[in-house]
Amino acid sequence: MKLNNKGNWFRFQIKFEIMYTANGHLTYCTNIHAGESWSAHFKVLQTFLPAIKEQVAPLQRMGIGLRVSEEASRTLIQPAELAAFKDWLKQEQLYVFTMNGFPYGAFHQTSVKDLVHQPDWTTNERLSYTKRLFDILAVLLPEGMHGSISTSPLSYRHWEPHNCQERRNVATQNIVAVAIYLRQIEQEKGIHLHLDIEPEPDGLLENGDEFLDWYINDLIPTGSRLLSAAHHLSDVEAAGILKRYIQLCYDVCHFAVGYEQHEEIIEAIRSEGIQIGKIQASAAIKASMSPLTGDRNQLKEVFNAFNEDTYLHQVIAKTTGNGLIRYRDLPDALLDVDNPDVEEWRAHFHVPLFIDNYGNIASTQNDVRQILSLQRSAKLSDYIEVETYTWEVLPQALKMPLVSSVAREINWVKDQII
Repeated sequence: MKLNNKGNWFRFQIKFEIMYTANGHLTYCTNIHAGESWSAHFKVLQTFLPAIKEQVAPLQRMGIGLRVSEEASRTLIQPAELAAFKDWLKQEQLYVFTMNGFPYGAFHQTSVKDLVHQPDWTTNERLSYTKRLFDILAVLLPEGMHGSISTSPLSYRHWEPHNCQERRNVATQNIVAVAIYLRQIEQEKGIHLHLDIEPEPDGLLENGDEFLDWYINDLIPTGSRLLSAAHHLSDVEAAGILKRYIQLCYDVCHFAVGYEQHEEIIEAIRSEGIQIGKIQASAAIKASMSPLTGDRNQLKEVFNAFNEDTYLHQVIAKTTGNGLIRYRDLPDALLDVDNPDVEEWRAHFHVPLFIDNYGNIASTQNDVRQILSLQRSAKLSDYIEVETYTWEVLPQALKMPLVSSVAREINWVKDQII
């Protein structure tokens, strides 16, 4: 299969950025840095960003993928704070073109687990927070660029499982409200911003097929109805608006955990005219499950080293019949480690991109290489964001100095796409 550039709407000749090549702007996500208040988070950014830039783009401007909690966003949106931050970015030769709006609250040094989805897209809290982030991005975004914010896959699948369709309906209406808001921003300010939905294991939208089904059978019909009623638009006009402002965040780790065939799902998405707002370059861990009891016990010990209390580490197992078994978290999978039908495990744990092997287990680095190869040949997206956020909770043997680790990740991706 050959991918083409059909539907790739954006072309820029921007001279001052620099992690820009013909294959897109490259950054890393600052969700790796602690600090839920803006003052605490900004202090951390002031410490780490210049040091990372020095190792990645010392003579040019460097893009960053900003993560701002709900609490911090209420401070940053204040004109004086936002102006001060923008001035600091200019002084340090940094620029913001994408944000991570998935984690709403505390994301470090506390148990996050499924609470990362709270509040979900059925709530006004999530809607208001996301609009506020777009207001911030509209000020920070360099002239001539489009702005991206990634967000959760509507909700968490295992909350009220009997009520999924109703929650999906309400969430979809709120997503449409964002599209309408972004259209208004573009009409008033000439700034194109888009919301990028990020499928994740056990999300209400778990994989590429579910995202596509939701987009075609829920988002477009709901959006067409609401846009027609409010703005007297045809179905074709409404669909065009939705496809401009609601896009996909392709988190490679998440798609790899689900054993997705990258070329197939990307072709399906692009054939519908849906854009990939950004690629999140991230890797999971995986292992072939030997039928020998001794080997499985060794694998259990290795995986147990990744068993920590902060984040969800969903596991998807492939069986001998090519079926899938889904475990909500790593402890659930460890209880079933002796299942003779299982041939492979893949676990949601964002591990360093530049390491492909951990002895008995491996990373899904090849999936990242495949996506970056497609990026070189077919320009899947204008934006690539490195998202390894688990540095604090990696097994001790894998922990390394943060600045050099992040710089190494960014440079590793650069080497793949140039």
